[in-house]
Amino acid sequence: MMIFNNTTSSPSTFLLTAFPGLELAHVWISIPVCCLYIIALLGNTMILFVIFVKQRLHKPMYYFLFMLSAADLCLTITTLPTVLGVLWFHAREISFKACLIQMFFVHAFSFLESSVLAITAFDRFMAICNPLKYATVLKDMMIIVIGLFICVRQLIFIFPMLLALKTVSFQERKELSHPFCYHPDIIRDTYSNPWINSFLGLFLQLYMTGTDLMFILVSYVLIIRAVLSIVAPKKQKKALNTCVCHICAVTIFYVPMISLSFTHRLLSSTPRVICSILANVYLLLPPVVNPIIYSLKTRTIRQAMLQLLQTKGSWSRNLLRQFQ
Repeated sequence: MMIFNNTTSSPSTFLLTAFPGLELAHVWISIPVCCLYIIALLGNTMILFVIFVKQRLHKPMYYFLFMLSAADLCLTITTLPTVLGVLWFHAREISFKACLIQMFFVHAFSFLESSVLAITAFDRFMAICNPLKYATVLKDMMIIVIGLFICVRQLIFIFPMLLALKTVSFQERKELSHPFCYHPDIIRDTYSNPWINSFLGLFLQLYMTGTDLMFILVSYVLIIRAVLSIVAPKKQKKALNTCVCHICAVTIFYVPMISLSFTHRLLSSTPRVICSILANVYLLLPPVVNPIIYSLKTRTIRQAMLQLLQTKGSWSRNLLRQFQ
């Protein structure tokens, strides 16, 4: 109840909004939203558990998938309380400090996922273009260093954005467009000049995700060039099939994120309900779809999951026999 409070009124609070104009249908809307959250939580937890347990999945490609699922899971958990709080209990009010903390984690895990997608593109580049050096370059220690680097990178560049918000004068009980705290949404329509904060947020967006996306595009240009040099069509198809999951993950992450960012910064006249739908797609689509794609398209992940479920099923049957 520290975060949600419908009775207090102070300039340091914000009002969250789920779907503007559809308040009477929030209970019904919450059913598919809740189902999507359950799928995201179970799917990503299953992938994390399978990769952690199965020794044969302790390879660079699956380590990066582990990081991607961890980022998706943390991003889902970050927005879950406020989204369901607004839809179920109409608990719209959130304090400035709580909003700042949630905004930090939303952007941190979002930028982290972008960095993991960029690293995974490098993994595919090494596997296809330099297969002989793959095992020597992407060792366990190198992967740990890469993971620590991208985590520190998020902290260094996100903290200035948070500190800059301390200087902004907000409207009393400012109404946001989303059921979670998002930087472009917070700085819109402030009393003080939001130019510095808007510029800083745009710079971080372009630097963090822009450089990652550019790195991904360059990697795939080199991958396509290497694949086209392969004479055998079957080998070409096999090489490209290893990139299908990653290409899908990149698409479902960057398209909603770029659309939402440009809608807030460049299209100020966009209806709020459109912004709300884009925001929910941006936050829920990757965590929901990524586990499904990797489970269906990656045979080793699919087999490991089936083996794990069969083991759990046989263990349960044996336990029931003991009690009979």
